[in-house]
Amino acid sequence: MDQARQVFSVDLLERFAAKGRGLITCMAAGNDVIVLGTSKGWVIRHDFGVGDSHEFDLTVGRPGEQSIHRVFVDPGGSHCIASVTGSGGSDTFYIHAKWSKPRILSKLKGLVVNAVAWNRQQITEASTKEVILGMDNGQLHEIAVDEKDKREKYIKFLFELSELPEAFTGLQMETASVSTGTRYYLMAVTPTRLYSFTGIGSLEAVFAKYLDRAVHFMELPGEIPNSELHFFIKQRRAVHFAWLSGAGIYHGGLNFGATHSFADGDENFVENKALLDYSRLCEGPEALKPSSFAVSEFHFLLLIANKVKVVNRISEQIIEELQFDQTSESLSRGIIGLCSDATAGLFYAYDQNSIFQVSVNDEGRDMWKVYLDIKDYAAALVNCRDQLQRDQVYLVQAEAAFASREFLRAASFFAKINYVLSFEEITLKFIGVGEQDALRTFLLRKLDNLTKDDKCPITMISTWTTELYLDKINRLLLEDDMALENRNSECYTIIKEFRAFLSDCKDVLDEATTMKLLESYGRVEELVYFASLKEQYEIVVHHYIQQGEAKKALEVLQKPAVPIDLQYKFAPDLIMLDAYETVESWMTRKDLNPRKLIPAMMRYSNEPHAKNETHEVIKYLEFCVHRLHNEDPGVHNLLLSLYAKQEDDSALLRFLQCKFGKGRENGPEFFYDPKYALRLCLKEKRMRACIHIYSMMSMHEEAVALALQVDPELAMAEADKVEDDEDLRKKLWLMVAKHVVEQEKGAKRENIRRAIAFLKETDGLLKIEDILPFFPDFALIDDFKEAICSSLEDYNKQIEQLKQEMNDATHGADNIRNDISALAQRYAVIERDEECGVCRRKILTVSGEYRMTRGYTSTGPMAPFYVFPCGHAFHAECLIAHVTRCTNEAQAEYILDLQKQLTLLGSETRRDQNGGINEESITSVTPAEKLRSQLDDAIASECPFCGDLMIREISLPFILPEEAQQVTSWEIKPSLANQRSLSLPV
Repeated sequence: MDQARQVFSVDLLERFAAKGRGLITCMAAGNDVIVLGTSKGWVIRHDFGVGDSHEFDLTVGRPGEQSIHRVFVDPGGSHCIASVTGSGGSDTFYIHAKWSKPRILSKLKGLVVNAVAWNRQQITEASTKEVILGMDNGQLHEIAVDEKDKREKYIKFLFELSELPEAFTGLQMETASVSTGTRYYLMAVTPTRLYSFTGIGSLEAVFAKYLDRAVHFMELPGEIPNSELHFFIKQRRAVHFAWLSGAGIYHGGLNFGATHSFADGDENFVENKALLDYSRLCEGPEALKPSSFAVSEFHFLLLIANKVKVVNRISEQIIEELQFDQTSESLSRGIIGLCSDATAGLFYAYDQNSIFQVSVNDEGRDMWKVYLDIKDYAAALVNCRDQLQRDQVYLVQAEAAFASREFLRAASFFAKINYVLSFEEITLKFIGVGEQDALRTFLLRKLDNLTKDDKCPITMISTWTTELYLDKINRLLLEDDMALENRNSECYTIIKEFRAFLSDCKDVLDEATTMKLLESYGRVEELVYFASLKEQYEIVVHHYIQQGEAKKALEVLQKPAVPIDLQYKFAPDLIMLDAYETVESWMTRKDLNPRKLIPAMMRYSNEPHAKNETHEVIKYLEFCVHRLHNEDPGVHNLLLSLYAKQEDDSALLRFLQCKFGKGRENGPEFFYDPKYALRLCLKEKRMRACIHIYSMMSMHEEAVALALQVDPELAMAEADKVEDDEDLRKKLWLMVAKHVVEQEKGAKRENIRRAIAFLKETDGLLKIEDILPFFPDFALIDDFKEAICSSLEDYNKQIEQLKQEMNDATHGADNIRNDISALAQRYAVIERDEECGVCRRKILTVSGEYRMTRGYTSTGPMAPFYVFPCGHAFHAECLIAHVTRCTNEAQAEYILDLQKQLTLLGSETRRDQNGGINEESITSVTPAEKLRSQLDDAIASECPFCGDLMIREISLPFILPEEAQQVTSWEIKPSLANQRSLSLPV
């Protein structure tokens, strides 16, 4: 084997490891720590992790020659047990990594320790926890040591072989936590037997059970000088074991799971047992037995003579032979033994002088081939490192299944291959043998193994698979026409599977190509199903309509993703197919535009319907008008036309009388076309409806004329509707009266009596003289005597009432004239010290102190002023200035403009002394007086302190914007130059 490809390699670790303390007799390793025992009773500890070594002399105080029989070290490298034998007997010592001196275990005096089982799950650097020692006399002892105690905590006797007393040569222990405590698993070997112990609780309790029951063991024939037992540890758990026995290497897997029940005494936790016969290790007639061995994950390292043969545990083939570079002195005895460091993953070999390290280089790299050769495909796949290796495993499985004509199984394996065989080669294999089912299976599995990025291959394979499905369905239908009716048939199953495939692949299948395939194979149901998946709802709905399944078509149209245009497109067909379901579907949606459904509704309305049948279009239109408050004139006109065609006109009249626009400001009361409604009602001879429409269009004369043909009472009601036009109302009642007079039959006096009774119904609107022209010329006046007298009395009462009203008007005019005269004499009293409300100066001040107000005439030595009923007085000039300042800009400009005009006109007209107004001024008003009156209205209509002007001033700021500069001038600015510091006396 190529050296570069070797799994195991040997390197010399240390040539003279005993350091002159004798020859090496035994060795143990753990966690990069090597402990050697020598022939002179020395224990040498090499710690390669920290790079130092320690020597311990175990012969102190012992007579004669002493030799180290066996040394043991825990997986962590902290605890060491050594057994010394010699002429003085045997002793057992314990050495901790931190101790400078060993401690003798006095209770084990005279006993030779051959094997030690460490509690790997619980051991720590400070404490050994439970440790089991196997003696050469077939006894088992338990020991525990804490580093801080400097001595053992206890030593307990556990068990002794009584049936066949033999020395224990190997011990291994495993623990597992269960709900009731800790379960112990122990394997022990002697030269001929392998014992197994298990139990829950303490070790003492576990072994106490075996006092009254047999111990489970495996016995193999043959003899071997040194029987060994090794566990392979992976992630701190034992995975499998191997026993070096006289018959061969007995090995198997270990299962310490909770699934095993030991209540019945079954203590065999070994699985997949096997025996490697020594005869497979050499070609000679007599097989050589190993003197020592070690166990790796997949191999056995067997020390035979001076070589280590590496045997694959699975294939039982020798894959390598390891040679050692020994000194001439060591060649005579050869390699003494092997040991393993489970923590570091290393193996060691030693002779009497040297230590050799056996390193492992990726021992599992070719294990997939080993498992493949023995046809353990699952294990082979687990050990594959890349897709190419997995492809070779799948290929072997596929070829084997194909050869045995298990084509469907072969297709599943071929689908997992990516490199070693091309897609075309695999498909041609199935096509060559005519296995379309297997080919379809292969394509389906291939789709599962492709990634989303392989868009083109996915589409091509999906399309091919679709065609294979369609071909399979048609073949099955040709064989059995009734296959679709049987739900247990293969055809039904294939169709169901095909639909699931379409659903899964709807996004990768080409829509046009797939639909053409489905159509060409005549699979309409699947075509509709695929169209539904691809949201091609038009095809789906069309198919259901063709099949007469309106309800299914409507269910499709109700889906949120369906365009609303399809509702309008298929509405004519659907309403003819099933009017009830169609209208019910429309009424569930509020987003439909009823105007676009009018063609469908008119098509349905043109068809004859039974008398008792509910008119579905009317039901939907009523829903739109009353529930949805639709205002479309087309909808209202259509509903009106359908009402007009009904024999009973009650629904039509209710519709015409309903005010659909109520609640809307300035909105119409109806939305139908009244002219169209009138023409339609005239055509259908719905006279009452025509009367209502005439009235609604304010064509009252036509309404009354038509009503007189139908029902005079209705004509009277129409005539009463006119209230705002008295002449028209009278004219309408005259039409009714004429009709009444002309239509009355019977005696002349009876006709006259009825006509006079009709006059009473008009509430005085018509008089006897209004209806006299309607009577024939030869009617006697005596017949109307009573009515004429009554009319004359009414006229007399009206004349008397008019006279009274004229007298009241004359009296009122006299009162107004007197009030005007009294107003001219009105005055107010001003106290001498009365002040102006604005300037706070006396009102009665000589006018020389003020500039004469423009447009005013001096009333003497005093300035013009105003006095208000509330008692406030103001100089005219002050009042004008105050009002101008406080009112808005437009009003202020208006006041100033009036002042300007008064100034231009001059002071031609003078007021009387003290501002009095004589009677002549009432009748003749000059332009100046008119302007002055307007100015008085503008500034003195109300007191500025008591009226609205004062209320509006609340919202004005105290400081106006134009006074900002004045406010700034009042700011106090500090002047640093003029500041003085005054010292105050304390």
